[in-house]
Amino acid sequence: MSDPKPRQQPAETAQVPPAQSANRMEEQDLVHKARQGDLAAYDDLVRRYQERIYATIYHMTSNHEDANDLAQDTFIKAHQALKSFKGGSSFYTWVYRIAVNKTINFLKQRKNRSHMSLNDLDFNAENDPDLVALVSDKTPRRDAALNELQKKLNEGMQQLSEAHRMVVVLHDVQGLPHDEIAQIMDCNEGTVRSRLFYARQQLQGFLSDYLK
Repeated sequence: MSDPKPRQQPAETAQVPPAQSANRMEEQDLVHKARQGDLAAYDDLVRRYQERIYATIYHMTSNHEDANDLAQDTFIKAHQALKSFKGGSSFYTWVYRIAVNKTINFLKQRKNRSHMSLNDLDFNAENDPDLVALVSDKTPRRDAALNELQKKLNEGMQQLSEAHRMVVVLHDVQGLPHDEIAQIMDCNEGTVRSRLFYARQQLQGFLSDYLK
């Protein structure tokens, strides 16, 4: 009699961390209640995400008052459109998309400025010796030079298209992963990566030109 064939072990599947799974279930429960008219449940959703929504809008507008107004408008619109939320993404991603669209429309109308911090960006600055020298400088001129460089960075952000500026804000400032940015911006992950690469190259080139 031949030896029995060893049983194949089932392929391992990616496990969702328990805390993340619990948070998603709690969010879904709050959304369900809010759609039934439970205002307290919707208030809980707002409290969960209002700081992150505000931060995203502020980095796009560089104005606290505008950011407050747009964040409030975002959650009002989200509440009004709650019944259209199908649950294909997290509530958080859905609200982010509303906030981004509202802010882009606002900037089109006002032609406002986007604000970025030098500390926010990650475009391999270590490969540029001039940038490294400036950041590492311990002399009194460092602060003045960095302030001027910050101004140039904001100018550089204005040279980017809205889509490229937005992907930098969402990824380098907010720290969102490519797949979530793709949902927010309604594109595929490859497009997110290419836009991010192009935007970083443009910004690095803009700052390098200033340092020459």
